[in-house]
Amino acid sequence: MMWLVTIHCSEDNWRTQATAFNAIADKYPAPSTKKMPNGQRVMEYQLEDVGDAEALQEECKQLEGFRAQFESM
Repeated sequence: MMWLVTIHCSEDNWRTQATAFNAIADKYPAPSTKKMPNGQRVMEYQLEDVGDAEALQEECKQLEGFRAQFESM
């Protein structure tokens, strides 16, 4: 089973938290990333291990202004 982790953040939060986010993201396969017209960023990760999906979600929630959720695919 695959898991989809979706992470959202505003343009302002990306500016202040990008370095911290990238340190977290380096542990996982490259995401699909979209920058929306309003500057919001949406990153999607497809992971095989539910433990990795939970860990990524929890780590991202520690960053100010980041929202993360995961679901089975």
